[in-house]
Amino acid sequence: MKGEQHLTKPQDFARVHGQGRWIGGGLLGLKSCQTGLPLARCGFIVSKRVGGAVIRNRVKRRLREIIRGLSLKPGADIVISARPKTASAEFTELRQTVLNLLAQAGLLAATDDKKDCTRGH
Repeated sequence: MKGEQHLTKPQDFARVHGQGRWIGGGLLGLKSCQTGLPLARCGFIVSKRVGGAVIRNRVKRRLREIIRGLSLKPGADIVISARPKTASAEFTELRQTVLNLLAQAGLLAATDDKKDCTRGH
């Protein structure tokens, strides 16, 4: 993800939480709202309930890597919230949960569910 694709400002997170549509999964929750921007922006919330700093940062790195490999529809702000079970989840399970949530929200631009990130390059 490039810098302009990150949600970093508190007012952006507040707008998504106030106006966004919520979809929940077993490991994650997703809120999204439409913007007029030519790209999709994504932010992550990983609370202390998930684990210590090392665990929280690992979860955020995994989520960023999953989002980096996807093509999202432009014009949406997305906030993904990690639940405590996320700390012990396998990468493939986490990736599948993200794909399911994005598909339910209608935010995938292409058929990314066919990609296999476990194969070598």
